[in-house]
Amino acid sequence: MTRPMLPVLVLAVAVVSSALSIVNPVEAQAPTKTAIVTTPDGVRISAQEWGNPQGAEILFIHGFSQSHLSWSRQVQSELARDFRMVTYDVRGHGVSDKPMTPEYYKEAKRWADEVQAVIDQMGLRKPVLVGWSYGGRIVNDYLLTHGTGRIAGIDFVAATSKADPSLFGPGLRFLKPMTEADLAANIDATKQFLRACFAKQPSAEDYDTMLAFNMMVPPVVRGHMGGRPAPYEAMLKSLNVPFLVTHGTEDQLVLVGMGRWTASIVPGAKLSVYEGVGHAPPWEDTPRFNKELAEFVRAANGR
Repeated sequence: MTRPMLPVLVLAVAVVSSALSIVNPVEAQAPTKTAIVTTPDGVRISAQEWGNPQGAEILFIHGFSQSHLSWSRQVQSELARDFRMVTYDVRGHGVSDKPMTPEYYKEAKRWADEVQAVIDQMGLRKPVLVGWSYGGRIVNDYLLTHGTGRIAGIDFVAATSKADPSLFGPGLRFLKPMTEADLAANIDATKQFLRACFAKQPSAEDYDTMLAFNMMVPPVVRGHMGGRPAPYEAMLKSLNVPFLVTHGTEDQLVLVGMGRWTASIVPGAKLSVYEGVGHAPPWEDTPRFNKELAEFVRAANGR
């Protein structure tokens, strides 16, 4: 297993994080805490804590080929005044370990146990889980394995919950070339994939940062993440925690129909549809996303 110089790299990423452009920042700053979380199968995960250590807790889980920096507009915003927030680079991503064999990515329990390890080793009591895109699959894996006893609620953000081809968009055509070893083809596909994530495109500077952390994911890891089953429907129908579904109407990767389907089967789920927004509501409409997330987390915690 590849074991990078994590402590040094985590410090470097913290510095980059503080330099990103922010919407409504409290004050651009590094995480209040960084840690290396070790999963039951021995993968070292880079995790970060932000915000108010006494606040209600939020655990952010990013999507395919992304990193914890995807949540910069949340952790370095007004949310930091009221909430204790934890981000991390999922296995194979960012500066976390990148095992190269398929079992580390194909087995749902490994993803589930990774989330539980972050909750335990970061000392979270009862967080709201926010899963973006593939992060929603990881949340589903967690729920199948560990249930809802340790969480306060769930926010599915443009998230996948069903393996139905009719619910996926044209942007997914870039995924296969993103798994190729040919570097030029891989870079080109990654650039197009990243553009497809947004109906409202990021600035050139932000796009460059996103492309950089997307390219930190090895092609073989991207390949191992595909083709997993999605046996989540029965579990979703039995959930007993507050549930928010956030989805953009212009999503070209996971169509808004996926969000509508998820909201229709989860008891008591609330659906929030973002008109004119693509696959990245936290970035494309940050003020609305942060406001709705704050309201949801407070309600889930009875505040």
